[in-house]
Amino acid sequence: MTQEPIPFPVRINRYLALKGIATRRAADDLISAGRVRINGKRATLGDRVEHGDVVDVAGKRQDRSKPLIYLAYYKPRGVVTHSPTPGQRSIADAEGIPRGVSPMGRLDKESEGLIILTNDGRVTERLLHPRFEHEKEYVVQVREKVSPMYKKIFEGGVVCDGEKLTAKEVSIDGPHMMTVILTEGKKHQIRRMCAAAHLTVDRLKRVRVMDVRLGPLGSGKVRALEGRTLKKFLADLGLPENEK
Repeated sequence: MTQEPIPFPVRINRYLALKGIATRRAADDLISAGRVRINGKRATLGDRVEHGDVVDVAGKRQDRSKPLIYLAYYKPRGVVTHSPTPGQRSIADAEGIPRGVSPMGRLDKESEGLIILTNDGRVTERLLHPRFEHEKEYVVQVREKVSPMYKKIFEGGVVCDGEKLTAKEVSIDGPHMMTVILTEGKKHQIRRMCAAAHLTVDRLKRVRVMDVRLGPLGSGKVRALEGRTLKKFLADLGLPENEK
């Protein structure tokens, strides 16, 4: 496929998307995490790239002197994933998380559950780009009573703000509980789908990303991905474990 010409000057997130490095949303995550530089200076959201600028994305070439780290973290409710405002708690403030790792994707402030953290820049595009259709599983508690018809509604897709949002699979687990599996990963997708279906979300918890499960991990805690879990995670992303 021919790469789309870059219309300089261009916003940095669009530049990274046009270069095939990351989706715009994933690019925003990289920028917020301080992993993008323009002409040697740390990029910020909204920066523009001019023709001839040198853009560097940390992780495109792995530093062999630094070990690659992969973590599963239980983001508590009330903690923001990226770009906290004064007074907000962020993942970067959490105990036990080493410097240099970044969250892969987002959970909004009022949601909780599994976030993958890593310093492996190869993971971002492979995990977050919608073309790869990686599963993410959520447990959703709503205020209203849910019936089997919501499975059909969500799997068939709902339209919100002119955009069709679809769940890959839904199971009704109780009068007020659903399990929802997504592959699209659109912003606030489950909350928007529930709102379109006149459901009020009381609790939203992500319990799985691909084959990595939250399991018994406690809120605010972190564990290393290693052994078979790590090998399968990287293999499913098409990333050899020893590739640097």
